[in-house]
Amino acid sequence: MEHIKLGILGAGHLGKIHIRLALELNAHFEVIGFYDPDHEKSTQVQAEYGLKRFDSMESLVDASDAVSIVTPTLSHFECAIYALRNGKHAFIEKPVTNTVEEAKKLVDLAHEAKVKVQVGHIERFNPAFQAVKDAFGQVMFVESHRLAEFNPRGTDVSVVLDLMIHDIDIVLSVVKANLRKTSASGVAVISDTPDICNARLEFDNGCVANLTASRISLKNMRKSRFFQKNAYLSVDFMEKKAEIVRIDKVDESNPFALVIDPGNGKEKKQLIFDHPEIPESNALKDELRSFAECIQNDAHPEVSIEEGYQAIQVAHQILEQLNYTNSIFAA
Repeated sequence: MEHIKLGILGAGHLGKIHIRLALELNAHFEVIGFYDPDHEKSTQVQAEYGLKRFDSMESLVDASDAVSIVTPTLSHFECAIYALRNGKHAFIEKPVTNTVEEAKKLVDLAHEAKVKVQVGHIERFNPAFQAVKDAFGQVMFVESHRLAEFNPRGTDVSVVLDLMIHDIDIVLSVVKANLRKTSASGVAVISDTPDICNARLEFDNGCVANLTASRISLKNMRKSRFFQKNAYLSVDFMEKKAEIVRIDKVDESNPFALVIDPGNGKEKKQLIFDHPEIPESNALKDELRSFAECIQNDAHPEVSIEEGYQAIQVAHQILEQLNYTNSIFAA
């Protein structure tokens, strides 16, 4: 199996993690170097990892088979468009681009160039989500909370593109229906863009997803609850815990069964609690490995450019709702 010559674009906090993990995945990648316009960051990374520092984005892409784009969101498109036009595979951190139009251009170009593009929606690789993903059926209601303490590093984009987009992607991956209606409200408290937001997504099959994201909370929380016929699934993305509660026929042989009586002469049901075993894993390392394997095996990426595009579409529908709501109050 040939090694993939990987270049890392961006040597900030997350870029350094990409570099470290890609170096550990030496069965898949040959990390040829990195590029970051920040001299201080670049000098530090060069000293820490002994990697070649390229003098431009273009020179790094030209020397690579694939690139990992871990630059600020505003520059994702510029990096990705150059990579795809030159026939390079690309891993792009979320959100895939800053605008819907940019994302659509990348979708079209990825098809034209016949390259693999994976989007870094890391929660798909969270071991707690992986442990329950095969249990999803027809999800009919979702309640999600993603709360974070204030961190200036994420404020180059709104809380919708910074945090909520994780849960938008998760919901779109488990609800197999078209999105019918989006409504949202939110406010900017510390930064110039919304810092807290609540969104309601309504789907053609009747499913409703209620998403809350905040980056000005006093505590961190990343929890989602999914309700479907005869089952309830809970995923704690932060604590890496999951629970599945199923409703089934009563097991008469079990004297300790937890039985519920719906009344009105209806059949009694039994609650069955399942706490799946969740193995230790590094989600970012798993998604980089997945990216390598989809290139080496000519497989479909776990989180495709199309899915990244769909998530950014919904995120911008929410942002449009926020702008509309805020303009009404401003008037």
